[in-house]
Amino acid sequence: MNIHTPELDQQPTERQAEEALAVLRRWAVHASDTEIAALDPELRALLPEARPVDYPVLSRVYPQDFAVDAEYRADLPDLQNGPSSLIRGARKQIQHVGISNFRLPIRYHTRDNGDLMLETSVTGTVSLDAEKKGINMSRIMRSFYKHADETFSFEVIEAALDDYKSDLQSFDARIQMRLSYPVKVESLRSGLSGYQYYDIALELIEQNGVRRKIVHLDYVYSSTCPCSLELSEHARMMRGQLATPHSQRSVARVSVVLEPGQECLWFEDLIGLCRNAVPTETQVMVKREDEQAFAELNAANPIFVEDAARLFCEQMQNDPRIGDFRVIASHQESLHSHDAVSVLTEGETFASASIDPKMFASLFHVG
Repeated sequence: MNIHTPELDQQPTERQAEEALAVLRRWAVHASDTEIAALDPELRALLPEARPVDYPVLSRVYPQDFAVDAEYRADLPDLQNGPSSLIRGARKQIQHVGISNFRLPIRYHTRDNGDLMLETSVTGTVSLDAEKKGINMSRIMRSFYKHADETFSFEVIEAALDDYKSDLQSFDARIQMRLSYPVKVESLRSGLSGYQYYDIALELIEQNGVRRKIVHLDYVYSSTCPCSLELSEHARMMRGQLATPHSQRSVARVSVVLEPGQECLWFEDLIGLCRNAVPTETQVMVKREDEQAFAELNAANPIFVEDAARLFCEQMQNDPRIGDFRVIASHQESLHSHDAVSVLTEGETFASASIDPKMFASLFHVG
């Protein structure tokens, strides 16, 4: 026969639960760590700052005098360079893995005025074999710093690439360096001069044992629509109506592969090729006579975006220092709410059926 006591069958109230918790916490104030560790884990979780008896007491003071020796360094965990058993996801080769926008000052040769020290943004990547967990990315930075004090050239990039390709035991590697390159430019008629800044990137690629040196240049110019120019002149002649053709700031990104064994293609040389193709480069210092001259220069060189691509192409084709190349042009319309764009490539280096979704958006010149 079962005997039921009313007090045992009664559901505890919220107040009784709170009182029981208070009793537990009062007991814990005087209990030893061993007694607390012996509690049911669910009860121990109700205690403030409860911890197991074997949890170490950690120092909260930074050890300024602590020195790392080789034995200690060898014992440090390194999950990124761990065994293939740590790989997550598909065991596939990664074509590019590394660092982007690592900045440091680099010295550059100029064609006419000695050397310049310029802030440079570095992107360095290597390929990663399917059976490797990861790379030590700090080695890319260390390799580059090792050569950064030398006067800069593609040979210095190659030395840095050799170092970190060897350190990281990779079969493909790439370095890209972005900079803003100043060139003093004279105004059209007033005799003033000022610095034009050109966005330039140098890229060294090693793939399947073959190395290519690539220079990228953003050239900013004014494009006057030939159709709009003719329509404006028609309105003047036929109806005596004043009209102005529409022009817009435009950007061409010219990328060229340097042919081995040829003379140096200076930054200034590549800029000069672009000016020869499209002379309506935006101006730095302008007085009234310069503004008038720029209007005349635009009228003498009306240009569609298709014309721009082909004119740049013509200059690249005629220079023996240039191998494969690509021209991306964007005319950022003042008539339309959209832009006019074109892409022209020569050779296999830049050939692609796909277009980067943000390719043309990156051509906006922000000054």
